[in-house]
Amino acid sequence: MERYLGKFSEEAYALIRIVVGALFACHGAQKLFGLFHGPGEPTNPVRLASLIGVAGIIELVCGVLIAIGLAAGYAAFLASGTMAVAYFKAHAPQGFLPIVNKGELAVVYCFLFLYIATRGSGTWSVDSAIKR
Repeated sequence: MERYLGKFSEEAYALIRIVVGALFACHGAQKLFGLFHGPGEPTNPVRLASLIGVAGIIELVCGVLIAIGLAAGYAAFLASGTMAVAYFKAHAPQGFLPIVNKGELAVVYCFLFLYIATRGSGTWSVDSAIKR
């Protein structure tokens, strides 16, 4: 399969970066603004100072940066760490295995962002447009 699809690996990576970044930003928008049926309360400034508020800010800002490919490596590294903290703080207390504690998404995000941190913004990104 790599023989046929391998020539599209840069574009496939860009699509993964864009989609995962946009979805991560949506999680932040849920937490901060209550969008997409989320629990956020946009009028409550105290919420921003909470752990959920800080996570929402990181998710929204890093998600957008990853999606558009602006300093995506740094943003992905921060997002990866955030997801590791989320897993161990919110999910692991209910059992260590992600399938048991409903932490699969946090683990997948954590490792996807770690991979993006190693690759950077790549093609179809603001960073690549700036370099041109």
